[in-house]
Amino acid sequence: MSLVCAISNEVPEHPCVSPVSNQVFERRLIEKYIAENGTDPMNRQPLSEEQLIDIKVSHPIRPKAPSSTSIPAILKALQDEWDAVMLHSFTLRQQLQTTRQELSHALYQHDAACRVIARLTKEVTAAREALATLKPQAGLVVAQAVASQPSVTVSAGEPMDVSEQVGMMPEIIQKYKRNDTTPGKTVPEELVRTEDLSKYRQVATHAGLHSASVPGILSLDLCPSDTNKVLTGGADKNVVVFDKKEEQIIATLKGHTKKVTSVIYHPSQSVVFSASPDSTIRVWSITGGNCVQVVRAHEASVTGLSLHATGDYLLSSSEDQYWAFSDIQTGRVLTKVTDEATGCALTCAQFHPDGLIFGTGTADSQIKIWDLKERTNVANFPGHIGPVTSIAFSENGYYLATGAQDSSVKLWDLRKLKNFKTITLDNNYEVKSLVFDQSGTYLAVGGTDIRVYICKQWSEVLNFTEHTGVVTGVAFGEHAQFLTSTGMDRSLKFYSL
Repeated sequence: MSLVCAISNEVPEHPCVSPVSNQVFERRLIEKYIAENGTDPMNRQPLSEEQLIDIKVSHPIRPKAPSSTSIPAILKALQDEWDAVMLHSFTLRQQLQTTRQELSHALYQHDAACRVIARLTKEVTAAREALATLKPQAGLVVAQAVASQPSVTVSAGEPMDVSEQVGMMPEIIQKYKRNDTTPGKTVPEELVRTEDLSKYRQVATHAGLHSASVPGILSLDLCPSDTNKVLTGGADKNVVVFDKKEEQIIATLKGHTKKVTSVIYHPSQSVVFSASPDSTIRVWSITGGNCVQVVRAHEASVTGLSLHATGDYLLSSSEDQYWAFSDIQTGRVLTKVTDEATGCALTCAQFHPDGLIFGTGTADSQIKIWDLKERTNVANFPGHIGPVTSIAFSENGYYLATGAQDSSVKLWDLRKLKNFKTITLDNNYEVKSLVFDQSGTYLAVGGTDIRVYICKQWSEVLNFTEHTGVVTGVAFGEHAQFLTSTGMDRSLKFYSL
């Protein structure tokens, strides 16, 4: 009885047996397979050349395979080989056609990008000249009032639906100018050191905050004055306030008709804010557990939300191409602005710590810096490829971190208006959340996993992969004493020593 190689189905010249699968192989073939894959070809278990056991046989003449003993069998084998060659040739022709189409599309995109860059360069020059003379830049228009009806006071327990635009009155401008105080650059002594931060591990996880029937937590924020209070927004349309210390839900706020994509915790009041693709921004009372106001600043999905340094105004961005500035006390829209020159949906928005400028991201990969007082676009940061998914200003006011659907995080120097660092992530890495800690020492990136970088060196000090879904939100506790995250796996996780 002849031995037959499990790979070639031929009698081997130098047979050997694998102790992992108990199969016979030609030593030349199995060694090549192990060198490429490091596993047994039969059951994919780890296998090394040293484990192979030689079989001593004596056959001076290799027998012919049964399929080669007749002319019809030989003809069939040749026909099978021909068919395989033809199928492979057809596949190669298809791949060549696809590659040609992709190349044509890439060349078209490159040409379009060159035209856009030339136009944006011209606009940046015009914006800087306009800023120098304190004149609004041409092409930026203030939107008309969304509705002309005055606000209506409703009975207790019902939200007040406000959509009137009242404009940026002088007293409002003076109010936020008085709050122009960029945080100091001194690192607090209580801040966790890098060597301690690198030892963080998961210490708690909570999966029952939001409905399991519509899984996914889409947004996260911590109360600035008490970071034990955690705010989450879910795909189940609910907003949840959770107490980390007591490990219990404080309030579940219901009212949105679609998923909640942005949430903000007010630093000094028992009030939270949320935004949704249902085109509304809602103001919630935690103590009352109800919605007190509905701000209808947009006519499409609200994609970004940011609270002004005074704590009195909200910035919002939307797919309707506008950003809006609203008063949280009255719920009124003070102003709405779009850039008619680009005409592109806004994907995120964030105030600078001083409250006088802010940034927005767009669906065509642009980061725009705006002057709030003049309502003008004063700088643009091109460089990303794909829609911008998240932006974050460092608390020292000097750095801006941005993420997009190009698997990278870019760091920008606001003093020099240039990109000084690009963190290239794994292929197909989805950047969903960026956040600096309160001192501006650490930067956390949430997406396919969680990564924490130390600023200035921009080296990675932490990497967590405990989430089974995409990470949608990350946040630092006070002095980075802990890190928290949410994801599409419906879980809220905490990490510390």
